[in-house]
Amino acid sequence: MKKLELLCVGKIKEDYLTAGIAEYIKRLGKFCDVTVTELPDCRDDGRAAATESAAILSRMDGFKILTDLRGKVASSEEFASLIDGAYLHSPKVQVIIGGSRGVTDEVRRAADAVVSFGRMTFPHKLMRLIVAEQVYRAFTITGGTAYHK
Repeated sequence: MKKLELLCVGKIKEDYLTAGIAEYIKRLGKFCDVTVTELPDCRDDGRAAATESAAILSRMDGFKILTDLRGKVASSEEFASLIDGAYLHSPKVQVIIGGSRGVTDEVRRAADAVVSFGRMTFPHKLMRLIVAEQVYRAFTITGGTAYHK
């Protein structure tokens, strides 16, 4: 079975986000073995982005897709194609969501693909729900199910 990991900075505490993320993780189970790895949020550290990026770098594995404002804007269909094609390179795909301060250039260079979800800024915790939904949508697109209209 395909493996997928959401590698994220921070812990989700809000019930409405936790419930939404859990729903998409459950749905993804039909398509892949999915895990969510939460790395510490260093909000009190003056070097938070560098500290969080070091933690991300130490855990990067498989085909790595970074979500970042500086990335390539992709449609849902393009994102689905990226994920589908990633499995030709590795049995594991990681989708990485940095913290609220973003990530370092070193993380961007280590990623196999850098994707933007648009020019708007989203809270990184909300971004996890958006990414979970878009990853689920990607699998339904490549799987030919009726979810994506």
